[in-house]
Amino acid sequence: MSKLVPKIILEGTRLTFKTDIAFALNEHPHIVGPRKYRYHSPLISAEWCAFTNFPWGRGMINFEPQEEALAMETYAAWLKLFELQKYYSWIVDRFHLSTRAYQLKTYNKDYDFRWLEERLAPLGFHLVLLTRSPESFEAARAERLKVSGNPSQYDDLQIFIEEQALMKRLAAESILPRLELDVSDNDIPRAVERVADWMESTGGLWMKE
Repeated sequence: MSKLVPKIILEGTRLTFKTDIAFALNEHPHIVGPRKYRYHSPLISAEWCAFTNFPWGRGMINFEPQEEALAMETYAAWLKLFELQKYYSWIVDRFHLSTRAYQLKTYNKDYDFRWLEERLAPLGFHLVLLTRSPESFEAARAERLKVSGNPSQYDDLQIFIEEQALMKRLAAESILPRLELDVSDNDIPRAVERVADWMESTGGLWMKE
């Protein structure tokens, strides 16, 4: 049996269930194999607010201009870790496309991550862009508000609609294998099956020597 080492980057604006899908993929038998007990496969995120010592602060996506060097060094560190441990599975909940989108919209600066993708591609990284129809954001917000610790971030849904349009454009520029997946129906199990099937059909579950 070939070793399963899928590498998936999930991108998309808020309310597209990226984290829920990431957790489900990390336990899906077609992605990580059958398990008789639970263990921790790597699931990481550029959305971690690790640059500030307060909740909902800044990190690799929403860094300020003076933190640019720190952000780029962090990306380089993650990339080096991927390369050192290429025969393992990695699921990433938001990464460089989210950084490009935020920095473009906030500071009108576009970061060229071609160097990053040129090294991710040989490792087998695949990109999944999760989207939803504009009219479906309202129902997704209502569901999220039941559990959110920071509900004010969902006040203006137009921000997400505009960000999604930008992320679609940025995803189209990616050199990584790419799947755009509509989650307007809020059916997470269906989305997970679709990603798993796509990864298998593209050979993304195994590492090419």
